[in-house]
Amino acid sequence: MKRLSQAEAVQQLSSSQLKKQLYLSQMLFLLLAIGLSLWLFPSPHQWLELAEWNVGDIVFYGLVPGLIIVLIDFMLMRLLPEQAFDDGGLNEKLFANRSVSELFVIALVVAVSEEVLFRGVLQTELGYWTASIIFALVHVRYLTKPVLLLSIVMISFYFGWLYEVTGNLLATITAHFVVDFILGMLIGRASIRKGGMKDDRGDQQGSSQAASEHGK
Repeated sequence: MKRLSQAEAVQQLSSSQLKKQLYLSQMLFLLLAIGLSLWLFPSPHQWLELAEWNVGDIVFYGLVPGLIIVLIDFMLMRLLPEQAFDDGGLNEKLFANRSVSELFVIALVVAVSEEVLFRGVLQTELGYWTASIIFALVHVRYLTKPVLLLSIVMISFYFGWLYEVTGNLLATITAHFVVDFILGMLIGRASIRKGGMKDDRGDQQGSSQAASEHGK
């Protein structure tokens, strides 16, 4: 059986199916984080020490770094060819035709689940380097894209450093959320300027038409 490329696999999924898969993966991250914390943490109360409502941390080590990362990404998108950021259409299909509230929820879910696991559990127990490397390896789909790979590696170690400096999970969650939310809106707007992505109904109609033509 022929193995599908990532781009082919993405094209076979509707945007709603892709969103469901995203939520499922993030749920698994959260369950893994909870399971590991029960095993590794001396007490569940340790979670209370990892997240502190400190406005200074959230603004200066969360909001500001997040905006800086977005600005750098935006500049790179302007300077480098579009192919350098081609991830097989995954992000474009995930973020296109989403309302601001949908993008907010997606970015929040991803930021919370990934930071809780990679910074809250893995970095707390295994250290900065191990957690940062594992976080980068999880994004294996970028291995053939040097620009995207370098970006995710740098972001991984940067978020890890922010956690090392603050010891505050809310700071890295904020930075992660800001990056995903704003870039999600930028990717969505870019897809609209290019003609937009088909919605689920359009995907189904297109698939039916393609199947009909294939059968002729």
